[in-house]
Amino acid sequence: MPLALYPLALAVFAMGTSEFMLAGLLPGIAAGLDVGIGTAGALTSAFAAGMVVGAPLMAALARNRPGRSGLLVFVLVFAAAHVVGALTPSFAVLCATRVVAAFANAGFLAVAVTTAAALAGPGRRGRALAVLLSGTTVATVAGVPGGALLGTLLGWRAVFWTVAALCLPAALGILKGVPAGAGADAGGGPGLRAELALLRDPRLRATLLPAALVNAATFASFTFLAPVVTGTAGLGARWVPVVLVLFGAGSFAGVTAAGRLSDRRPGPVLAVGGPALAAGWPVLALSAGEPAALLVLVPVLGALSFAVGSTLITRVLYAASGAPTMAGAYATAALNTGAVAGPLLAAPALTGPAADLGPLWTSGLLMALALLVAYPLRGSIVGARSGEAR
Repeated sequence: MPLALYPLALAVFAMGTSEFMLAGLLPGIAAGLDVGIGTAGALTSAFAAGMVVGAPLMAALARNRPGRSGLLVFVLVFAAAHVVGALTPSFAVLCATRVVAAFANAGFLAVAVTTAAALAGPGRRGRALAVLLSGTTVATVAGVPGGALLGTLLGWRAVFWTVAALCLPAALGILKGVPAGAGADAGGGPGLRAELALLRDPRLRATLLPAALVNAATFASFTFLAPVVTGTAGLGARWVPVVLVLFGAGSFAGVTAAGRLSDRRPGPVLAVGGPALAAGWPVLALSAGEPAALLVLVPVLGALSFAVGSTLITRVLYAASGAPTMAGAYATAALNTGAVAGPLLAAPALTGPAADLGPLWTSGLLMALALLVAYPLRGSIVGARSGEAR
C-alpha cells in the first residue's frame, strides 16, 4: 500500500477516537454540564447526523479541489471544533461543536476514501479501505479506552484537547505525503448530477441499506456498553476501558481480515458473519451477567461487526465506481446513517424491561432485519468483482 495512506489513517484514528470516545465519557460530560446521561447521549447522534448530512455535501463542495488541500482544511477544522468543545461550559455549544466536527470528519472521510482508492489502484479498494478503517479500529483499541482512562484521571475536557493535538501531526503528514494533485477532478469524469443520479442504481441501493443496518446494530450496543459492564456484569468503572479495548482489538482483527477478502471473496464473509452477528448480540444479552462470558464475546462481536460492515462498505465503493468523487460520500453516509439510528433506537430500550441489556437486544433485531433485507439482494451486493469495469 502507498505510504501516503498512513497519514490519512492517522487522521482517521483521531477522528475515530472522537466519534467513539463518548461511550466512555458520557457520565463525566453529563455530570460536568449538569444534564442527564440520556441527554448527553444525544451528542453521539448529533455527531452521526452531521456525518450523514456532511458526507455528500462536503464531498460535493470539495470535488473540484485537489484532494490534499481538501483533506488539510477538513482536518484543521476538526481540530478547531475540539478546541472550542474543550473550552465551552455550555452543553448547547458542545453539541454544536460536535456537528461542526462531524461535517469536517464526513468531508475528510469522503475525500480520503476516494483518494485512497485512487492511490491504491484498481482491484485494491478493499485493502485501501482496510488501511483507512484501521485508524478507526486502532481508535477503539487504544484511543477510546485511553480517552476513557484520561477522562477518569483528568476529566473529559482533557480528552478533547488530546484529539485536537492528534490532528496536527496528521495534517503535517498529509501535507508532506499526499501528492498535490491526488483526488483532483480534472474535468474528464462525470458531472455532479450524473454522480448523484447513480443513487437510483438498484445495486447501489441494495448495498447501502444493509451496510447502514449493520452499523446501526454495532452502534446500538457499543454506545451503551459502559452500563452493561458496570451494571449487569457487576464490574467496576475501571473495567470499562478494558472492555472497550477488547471490542477494539476484535474490530482491528475483523477489518484486517476483511481487507484481504472483501475485494474478491465478499460472499463467504457476509454469509458467515451476518448470521453470526444476528445470533451473537442476543447471546451476549443472555450471558452478560457472567463477566467471563462478556469478556470473551465482546471481542468476537467487534471482529464480526467490522468484518461484515467493512465488507459491505467495500461493496458500496464497487457499486458506486461510476461516481468517482462521490463514492466515498455514499459509503460514509451509509455508515453514519446507521450510527444515527443505532443509539436513537437503543436509548429507549434502556428504560424498558431489559434495562442495561436493551441495546444488545436492539442490535440483534437490527441484524435480523439486515439479513432479511440482504438475503434476496445478495446477488446485487456481491456481484461487483474487483476487476469488473464499470
